[in-house]
Amino acid sequence: MIHPHTELRFISDEIGFGVVATKFIPKGTITWVLDKFDREFTPIAFLEFDKPYQDILDFYAYRNASGNYILCWDHARFVNHSFNSNCLTTAYDFEIAIRDIQPDEQLTDDYGYLNIEVPFKPIDEGTRRRIVYPDDTLRYHKVWDKKIASAFPLIDQLDQPLSNVISKETWDVIRDVNEGSRVLDSIINTYCYTEQIV
Repeated sequence: MIHPHTELRFISDEIGFGVVATKFIPKGTITWVLDKFDREFTPIAFLEFDKPYQDILDFYAYRNASGNYILCWDHARFVNHSFNSNCLTTAYDFEIAIRDIQPDEQLTDDYGYLNIEVPFKPIDEGTRRRIVYPDDTLRYHKVWDKKIASAFPLIDQLDQPLSNVISKETWDVIRDVNEGSRVLDSIINTYCYTEQIV
């Protein structure tokens, strides 16, 4: 489930649609949570679909650490890529704002941690990285971990509109990490090590 202070907007002919903040979203805000309406499909189920359905999953779904396709039910599936993303996923099935997000600013992810199956070249942002690769998590997890770690302590200091979607067990983990009794799990735990089946 995507943060409620967002909406789907047309960005441009080149980009298409994107998810835009309708209000200020501070660093440390949980911006997305895997919820009970999101659909999960195994690679075998993927192969059993007709091509139009496979195309939808290829375009809109991400793959989890088990190699399954996750299709978000709401406009979270329209979050665009950026090498300078303002959101990052965590090892706990939620994403967090790693910096303040202003009203009318797009929420963005780095597709490098979404277990894409083939490399792709996104719009040039003037960054050193120019291509997203399937194994980017192995290359950049330490950089992403530092960004997550800088925002994570703010989680329990902020109003979290998605708090009721997060399980008690996950809240316990957040509390333990922020109290120092548990180490923050690395984003590398979201990486899919399984063979590419499709």
